[in-house]
Amino acid sequence: MQLQFRRLPPQAVVTVDAPARLHLGFLDPNASLGRAFGSVGLVIDGHGTRLEARVADRDRIDGAVTEAERERIATCLARLHAAYDPTPVAIDVAHIPRAHTGLGSGTQLAMAVGTAFVRLLGHSATSTELASLLGRGARSGIGILGFDSGGLLVDGGPAGELRSGVPPLLARQPFPENWRVLLVSDNSREGLHGAEERRGLAALAPFPQKLAAHLCHLVLMKILPGAAERNIVPFAHGLTEMQQTIGEYFAPVQGGVFASPEVERALRAVAAQRTAGIGQTSWGPTGFAIVASADDAERALATAREATRGMPHIECTIVAGRNRGATIRSAEARQPRSDAA
Repeated sequence: MQLQFRRLPPQAVVTVDAPARLHLGFLDPNASLGRAFGSVGLVIDGHGTRLEARVADRDRIDGAVTEAERERIATCLARLHAAYDPTPVAIDVAHIPRAHTGLGSGTQLAMAVGTAFVRLLGHSATSTELASLLGRGARSGIGILGFDSGGLLVDGGPAGELRSGVPPLLARQPFPENWRVLLVSDNSREGLHGAEERRGLAALAPFPQKLAAHLCHLVLMKILPGAAERNIVPFAHGLTEMQQTIGEYFAPVQGGVFASPEVERALRAVAAQRTAGIGQTSWGPTGFAIVASADDAERALATAREATRGMPHIECTIVAGRNRGATIRSAEARQPRSDAA
């Protein structure tokens, strides 16, 4: 998506709402045909990132951020200043999901900061350019592509040995409006990330080409057609089988098909009672069950809570799919904002 704007007035405020995403699985982690990974993902409503940006006398980072997130934003701003504009910017984060839970918070934060920056200061940039500048999309393009368009997405993985650039969008299917997603997260854990993630990937055995072909077949002939025809049965069966296959491959480094046994317990209980596509997003510890209606989601929620009774670290919520990308708004500030605000 090309972002090209005129510089806004000095008192303007830019607000970016960046949606969370579920990473539903890789297609070929071993690059058996020359392209690594390839991803399936879904953009969701809820658990997103919202921030405001305005011109300031110095770079400032406020709001609901951890120290690690503050450092990440500062790194983004330094790269944006070097590439586009030295004008200082204040970033105020209203909310962001907990990091390393499989919801794509790092990519959404970077994309929100980058988009707000170029919108505020009147520069031209594509989402792909911003992602490359800010170091996102090395393996999966779902977060960046979802930032632009929302929906159920398939990307083609990065090309070549250097694996540079954002993977291309191969398919986008609107997610059925009536379907719902039960999220089950283990708040006592974090998914693999950083150096630990790189070591884990390097330690895995080669992914068999036969299994990569099977995953591609599931996506092309069950998951995408199921969504297109609003038929939960092939979609759920294909997605659950895909997740089981890829989960078994990653089990040696994440401790099982699911990173959290309690999340797995909840989702297996849901799938035993109704048609649901279950799995884990990215490295977890968040899992999901995709069902055909709001009523099914409420019943699945009750099942998951019953299966994890007495486990306060397990959090269950219901969200919808989102068939649109991030929202970007600009407005005049109502009043000056002090550094103490």
